Order: sequence, then C-alpha cells, then structure tokens
Amino acid sequence: MKYMVLAGSFFTQFMVVGVLFSYGVLMNELEVNFGWPRAVLSTASSAAFICMGTLAIFAGYLSDRYSPRLILSVTGILFGLGVASTSLITQPLHLILIVCIFVGLGMSTHDVVTLSSVAKSFNRRLGVMTAITKVGAATGQVCIPPLLAILIFFFEWKQAITILGLISSFLLLGAALLIIIPKDSRYEKTPEVEGVSALEAQRSYTFWKLGAIQFLFLSALMTIPVHIAIHGIDLGMNPQISALLLSAIGFASIAGRILVGFYVDQFGAKNTYIICFIPLIVSLFMLREVGSHTLLFLTTLIYGFSHGSFFTVVSPAIKEYFGMKSHGSIFGNILFLGTFGGAICPIFAGVIFDSSGSYDLAFFGLGIFGIFGLIIAFFLPSQRKST
Repeated sequence: MKYMVLAGSFFTQFMVVGVLFSYGVLMNELEVNFGWPRAVLSTASSAAFICMGTLAIFAGYLSDRYSPRLILSVTGILFGLGVASTSLITQPLHLILIVCIFVGLGMSTHDVVTLSSVAKSFNRRLGVMTAITKVGAATGQVCIPPLLAILIFFFEWKQAITILGLISSFLLLGAALLIIIPKDSRYEKTPEVEGVSALEAQRSYTFWKLGAIQFLFLSALMTIPVHIAIHGIDLGMNPQISALLLSAIGFASIAGRILVGFYVDQFGAKNTYIICFIPLIVSLFMLREVGSHTLLFLTTLIYGFSHGSFFTVVSPAIKEYFGMKSHGSIFGNILFLGTFGGAICPIFAGVIFDSSGSYDLAFFGLGIFGIFGLIIAFFLPSQRKST
C-alpha cells in the first residue's frame, strides 16, 4: 500500500512540475503571437506562485487531517482544466487570472500533500523516499517541455496547450487515486515522533532560518525555469533546442535528488543545505558569462543538480527539526515564506531584460541571494534537539 502512495506521489510530481517547466516554452509563443513584454509574461507565473504559497498553508493543514486522495483529485482536475483554458486568452489579465487561480491551486498541493503523505507512509529512509518522489518531478521536467514543443510544432499553440491540459487532468486524477496512507504506517504517539505543533515551530529560530533559506533558493529556482528557454533563443537557439535546456535541468536534477536523498538521511539537513547551495551559486554566476550553446547547456546541468537537490531536502529537514505531529502544516508555512522570492524575482528578471536587453544583472542578484542562503545554512542546528 505504501508503495502505491509513492507511485501516486511520483506521477503527481511528474505532471505538475513538468507542466510548470513548460511555461518557458509557452512564453515564447505568447511573446511572438501577442507581443507582450517579458515582465508581463513573468507576472503570470509569479501570480500562480503567490497563489500556490498562500494556499499551501491550507493544503498543509488539510493534509494533516483529511484524505490526500480527495485533496489531490480535486486540485489535479482543476489544474489540468486551468492549463487547457489558457488557450482562450486574449489579454494579459486573462492569462494572469487563469494561471493564478487554477494552476496556482494545483501547485499548492503537489509538494505539500504528496511529500507529507510519503513522510507518513515511510518511517525510515525518508530522504531516499522523498528523492524518489522528486525524481518524478525531474522526469516531468525532462519529458513535458519537449512534448509541448513537439505539440506546438504539429499544431498551433492553442491546440497544443489544450491537449496538454486534458492529459494533465486525466493523469493527476489517476495518480491521486493511488494515494491511500496505510494505517499501519502511521507514526506512533511517542514524544520523539510526535514533534511540535505549527505554532510551536514558528516560535523557534530554526523555523525562520528555514523560511529565509526557502525564500533565497526559490528566488532562483522559480526564475531560471521561466527565463532559461527564451534566454537560449536570445543566444540563437531555435525554440525546439531551447526547450531542451529545461529538459537538461530535469535530467541533472535527477542526480541531485537521488544523491541528496541518501545524503540527508546520513548527514542531516544542515550539511545537506550547504552542499545544495554551492552548485547553485556557481551556476548563477556562470550564466552571466556564457554565450556559446555548449557552455549554456553545461551551466544548465550544474544548475539542474542544485535545483533538484533543494526540493529533496525540505521535507526531511522539517521532520528532523520538528517531528511529524504537524509536518504538513509546517511544510506549508515554510513554503509560503519562500513564495515571495519565487514570485517576485521572475518579474524582476523580466523587467531587467525589458529595460537592458540582458539577464546579466538578474543572474548576478540571484547569485548574491545564493550566498546569503549559504551563510544562513551554516547557522542551522546540527540536530533537531537544538531548535
């Protein structure tokens, strides 16, 4: 039964994150067909991310109390319908509202509910099981953007996004139906595993350090996927080849997720966060310098390793520092704190490009954020009892 939870979580991550990454492919079509500036196009993804972060608080609360199967069924169907309905847009406001409401709602549950369900189903080796779940996201990053690019090649973009949205609803509903948490896998009510409430967690410095780290790394992890494909086009790639930049991120992130899954189980959250930040910082500063297509792909692979690793460490870190009593609620609150960086920075990157014709300043600023995150990670407690 618990491996059905793992499978359902894997495919939920596959579809939601894969479609999210595909926005970089759709962004070029919207720019060509409507002539909208990149700051406006970035606002749509940022609006969805704000909605995701806000609703993640409630998703975490519901995940601790109700069936994840029901929650993911509803949000999965709405997510797919929202993706399909972007084919109807004629104004920037239409895009922002549709993406914010429907896509944001689906995104609000895909991480919090699935990873909390995995944490409740597997008492041991949570890092590895989280990594397997997040490999689903990486696989979606590899497969879905080129799929959308191929659909756009054979159909017009409106038909392509409609097809992708309907596929999303169908697959997400099927994945949700697999997620039934086995009763014999629930944590026993001992002091060690019972942990603390969300309110108690918020009174600790560790909670706010994790929130700050989430803000700083999500600033890059939400900005790069939105802009990297169109950045490749700026450097002379055709749209189909530039879509492979998103796949390269997903491919490299598989290695990051698996290695970090093993690492966090052995060495804890503090050491793992430090390891995650190093390739992120290196890749962001490299993006300012590379101009050749080969070097851009290499830099993207370095970034992709870090991209995947961060998403694997969050859930085990929450368990390590706060236990399982309110894992979903605490997860949702920390994700909410990171929302602001992930929502605002893609817009700023678009504004910077629209005003200067280059992403150099945006990449530099994200690199500085990464350095700040690394410094904070050094001040995390080494063990849960230190909170």
